[in-house]
Amino acid sequence: MKPESAEKLVAALKAAAIDFVTYLPETRLSEILSVLKKDNSFTLVPVASEAEAVGIAAGASLGGKQPAVYMEGTGLFVSSYNLLTLGERYGVPMLLLVSYIGSMEDRRSTFLYSHYGTHMVPQLQALGIEHEILRNDDEIDTKIKNAVRMMHGLKQPVALLFTGEFTV
Repeated sequence: MKPESAEKLVAALKAAAIDFVTYLPETRLSEILSVLKKDNSFTLVPVASEAEAVGIAAGASLGGKQPAVYMEGTGLFVSSYNLLTLGERYGVPMLLLVSYIGSMEDRRSTFLYSHYGTHMVPQLQALGIEHEILRNDDEIDTKIKNAVRMMHGLKQPVALLFTGEFTV
């Protein structure tokens, strides 16, 4: 991810009132971490697994925070039970910032990740999680604002899948 895209993404999160971020770092979107850490508007919580990230974000949401969960695409599979139970069944909104590894537009994709990429959207659909695929930072502020509005309207997680220019 280009540094200017990371700046735009974090500014869009802030404008959409996201104030709490759990994360398990990965390579494609990792530029956002240094930007988030410089901004005191965000509470950042590093975790050991994506399932833990979802659980902590759910608690933050119930406590009045506006949470986002930043994870690699494989983390979607790891956290599926928590997303279904806490997110959908109990109606806890959270924004999922997911690197869409293995997608056709993932510029770092290798045979190791392609299989995950082919199953990511069907997994979100099976979980009943609305999603949008972002290929570049055009209109990122509008797309994040729309996703946050949707997560509150549905009272459940909404995912943004980052690929294309975000994987450079």
